[in-house]
Amino acid sequence: MDQNKKGKFFIITGISGAGKTQALKIFGDFAFYCVDNLPLALFRDFIKYIRAHGNIENIALGIDIREGERIKDLPALISETSKEGFLQKLLFLDASDEVLLRRFSETKHKHPLAQQLLTAIEQERRLLYPIKQIADEEIRTSNLTLGELKERISRLLDITASKEMNISIISFGYKNGLPLESDLVMDVRFLTNPYYIAEFRDKTGLDADVQDFIRKSPHAKIFLKKFTDIVLYLIPKYIKEGKSYLTVAIGCSGGKHRSVFMAHSLAETLRAKGFKIIEFHRDVNMQKKEIW
Repeated sequence: MDQNKKGKFFIITGISGAGKTQALKIFGDFAFYCVDNLPLALFRDFIKYIRAHGNIENIALGIDIREGERIKDLPALISETSKEGFLQKLLFLDASDEVLLRRFSETKHKHPLAQQLLTAIEQERRLLYPIKQIADEEIRTSNLTLGELKERISRLLDITASKEMNISIISFGYKNGLPLESDLVMDVRFLTNPYYIAEFRDKTGLDADVQDFIRKSPHAKIFLKKFTDIVLYLIPKYIKEGKSYLTVAIGCSGGKHRSVFMAHSLAETLRAKGFKIIEFHRDVNMQKKEIW
């Protein structure tokens, strides 16, 4: 890590079944270097490792009751780490006993303390109480959806979750099949096809004259605005449900003109609004469909 640049270091712990694993996945979505269930005996060595690798900036470390009685050493280790220059936070996840009992019943997982479930939860609360007392943040997940948990964590990180969503926009040709990774698929074969204009046949929807031709097509501008509005409307809805990746596929017959123009136009609009966009024109350079 750059000694002059402070990275974020989140230690995530809490009651088993309260959502620590899901929280770590969310930190991973926000490009944190995540480690789950690091033995406390290796804690100091882990910090040395992070220090030796300057490309690791933000870290999320999951530690839980699987450490057993050794969990009591965590506060002292946290105190040591606070002197290392990280922007350090201890996040504690909790939920009501009723919710924890239901979650264990639904997943059929055993409690790490391997006792009668309610007894194990009570013992775990006792062991983790000193850690809970020093937590910088506590999130109670009893009534949270996965999307709401992600929103809570994004606020802790001072991140706008909607802008952190990874959005891929793909153009394709229906004659070569649908992209399997698609979440949303839009067919633009209703637009006038530049392929039948000789001067455009060997060009693509990225060429300015082809773009001008498509813009003059009936309904092209209206469609682009309406479809862009739909995508912008849906993005926060998907995020609320915990979705981190969205793939929008736009297709025409061959995947070289109309779909390319529409995909590129959508990508440009979303980029201008601050979204992270991967733009891919699948069939632009495809000579023929390969059969496997």
